Amino acid sequence: MPLAPVPVPRRFEGRSVVVTGAGTGFGAEIAVRAAQEGARAVGIHYRSSAAGAEATAERVRAEGAEAVLLQADIIEWAQVAAMADAAFEALGQVDVLINNVGDVAREQMSWRDITEESIDHVLAVDIKGTMACIHEFGQRMLDQGHGAIVNIGSTVIVRGSARAPQYAAAKYGLLGATKSYAHAFAPTVRVNIFAPGFIETEATLGRKDWREGRGDQLRALTPMGRIPGPAEMAGPALFLATDDAAHITGTYMVADGGYNMVGA
Repeated sequence: MPLAPVPVPRRFEGRSVVVTGAGTGFGAEIAVRAAQEGARAVGIHYRSSAAGAEATAERVRAEGAEAVLLQADIIEWAQVAAMADAAFEALGQVDVLINNVGDVAREQMSWRDITEESIDHVLAVDIKGTMACIHEFGQRMLDQGHGAIVNIGSTVIVRGSARAPQYAAAKYGLLGATKSYAHAFAPTVRVNIFAPGFIETEATLGRKDWREGRGDQLRALTPMGRIPGPAEMAGPALFLATDDAAHITGTYMVADGGYNMVGA
């Protein structure tokens, strides 16, 4: 028997939330969920998907929140700084930043296919780009006197990735950056990682290996018996930015249905 729908809490009443990579997929669902939870305004970052960002903005407005579009290529530090300035000017203040942008080397099916270009790109996006966002938004949050930053990580750091070692290396690097900035910004601004397991986004569902049995295999190996969609994971991703998490910083929180259970 399916569980009854859980009422959506109102954890962000009157607050402003910026989500990177919010034109599509998981980022779009986080942005919409923030609006559903009472955010007064949501900053929707995109790099090239202007149409996707506008579609997300329409959904955010439908929930009663203001939507502000923010364009930047996060591997260019100057563009991130300009985006942070634009966000604080348009929103008045930024209470929450969700760093969702990341490259998972999705098209690479084996470590044998790795290239120097792919290594450079994944590390530039997942480490340098996210660090730029933490740094630029974080220092402005320090100036305003409060803030919370949630970096979207991955459970890949628990067991590594034989398919895409550069992705696992990048997410390990993000863990180090998160802990470092959590120390630097405390106690004014909290910085944490939310690490979802597999999520059935459109991109994941379209993968050849997923269609040929990988999804079924992972469901069988997951104690909860299923792989969630991005909307289901949006609420947990936002948890670390809520008042309930006020004493949590520098941590790595996993939500993977038990797939990567490890001991203390």
